Order: sequence, then C-alpha cells, then structure tokens
Amino acid sequence: MSELRFDGRVAVVTGAGHGLGRSHALSLAERGAKVVVNDLGGALDGTGASTGPAAEVVELITKNGGEAVVSGDNVATPEGAKAIVQSAIDAFGRIDVVVNNAGILRDRSFGKMSVEEWDAVIAVHLRGAFLVTHAAFPYLKEQAYGRIVNTSSPSGLFGSFGQANYSTAKMGLVGLTKTLGLEGARANIRVNAIAPIAWTRMTESLLPAEFEARFTPERISPLVAYLAHESCETSGEVFSVGAGRVARVFVAEGPGWKQDGPGDHTAEDVRDNWEAIMAEQPYLTPTTLGQQSGASMKAML
Repeated sequence: MSELRFDGRVAVVTGAGHGLGRSHALSLAERGAKVVVNDLGGALDGTGASTGPAAEVVELITKNGGEAVVSGDNVATPEGAKAIVQSAIDAFGRIDVVVNNAGILRDRSFGKMSVEEWDAVIAVHLRGAFLVTHAAFPYLKEQAYGRIVNTSSPSGLFGSFGQANYSTAKMGLVGLTKTLGLEGARANIRVNAIAPIAWTRMTESLLPAEFEARFTPERISPLVAYLAHESCETSGEVFSVGAGRVARVFVAEGPGWKQDGPGDHTAEDVRDNWEAIMAEQPYLTPTTLGQQSGASMKAML
C-alpha cells in the first residue's frame, strides 16, 4: 500500500503549540502538508498569550524541510478564527484540512463552577471549533473538497466528575461533527471526531504516571492523519483512540417497550415496564435522525 501523503494540501491545526496539536501538525507536515500552526500560547486555563509555542513547532517543521506559518490568533473570536483561515490563504493559497484541537481547562465541581468558567471552556472548545470551521467552510465548498477533524473526549461521551463545562463542550462537538458530515457530503467534505486518551499537559494531573510512556500524543496522530486524508471517505463518525487502540464509538438504542393499542400510557405503565425500557439487546445503531425516528414510526404500526 502506498504512503498517505499530503503533498499540495494545506492544513490548519489549532492548539498546535503543545501536546496533541503539536503532534498532529508535525505528522501532517512530515507527510507533505503545508501547515498553519495555530496556538494562542496561553496557560492551561486559557490565560495569557505568546506565539512562542507555535513558533517552535514551525521551526521544527521548516528545519525538516517542510512549510509552515505561525498563527497566534484566538479561535474563540470571529476575528481570530477568520484570521487563522486567512493565514492559510495568504501563505499557501488554499485550505484543505481543519483539525480543531484548541482547548483549555477550568475544572471545578458543578456547584462551585462560575459562569465565567463555564463560558470560557465552551468558548474555546465548542465555539472555537464552530468559528474556525465556519470560516473555512466556504473555501472547502467552493473547491468541493475538505477534511475536518474535531477533538471530542471520553469526558464528553461518558461524563467526568468536575468537568461539566468541558464534557458539555466535547459532546457538543459530536453533534457538530454529525451534522457537518451530512451537510458537507455533496461537496466532498468529510467530517469526523476523535475522542483521544493521551498524556498531555491537559491530562497529566488526571492520568496515572504510568500512562505517560504508552499514551503519547504521537499514538493519536496516525488516526488524525488518516481521517484528514483524501482517501478517507468515512464521515460523521467518532473514534476512541489511545495507547495504540482505535475504535468506533456509536450511539445505540435498545429495543424499548411498546404499548399495544391506541390509548395513552401512564407513568405507572412506564414504571412497570422499566426493565424492558432499560434493556440493551438487541440494540439499533442509527446513523441519522431519520433512522432513529423510524423505530418510533414502526412502533405505531
């Protein structure tokens, strides 16, 4: 099989100054992509700013014979998102790949979480992915080609104590991914999400120390490279990835309980049939809203 190359392609990677984003940017550049390395350069909580981290990644890429430019713009503002995409157009004349990776943490138990802590995390993870993708979308549609990779999280898929803001943003990205997968289909725009487990500055206080060697960011980037490649036709999916394991994550619906007859059922009926409602087998795996709704339609027959 031939090597997956990105010669002639231009990629934007947000949050690329550290950890996962840095690894993704280096991986894409190594495979021939021209890269906009975006990073606000702030602390883990989003405070502060510096182009230093992004500049270091650009320096590594250019030393290895690649092409890259620095973007220190803020994904969470419309002006910043447009500037990131414009950096690709100005430097390389096009944009083909968007990897939405930028993120911050403001962990706190829900009762103690402030509105500002909620808004700040939603702004970077979810609003930021929307804004950067929204700025890039017209270019992708015009050229009838694009690949978008969003960064969700197991915390979003399954919940995580003390991360109501983070998990909400990460699950929101799943909805965005699935909808854009549908809307981009005609224009050959494929959109997928990853839910990585990796040892980074964002997770080092959450993961056991023994995870560091096996859960490196470099073990996440191969999946990103494939999802960003022109040969990948999969769209609207979410993938768990970490420590060398990759798996599709999907929403399933159990067989459920159906009331016979045309009458309305009561709360007591729901209570008395709760075991059937909670049953998991045999489950359905709808991939569209129409498929999911179909189960309810069939129940009417």
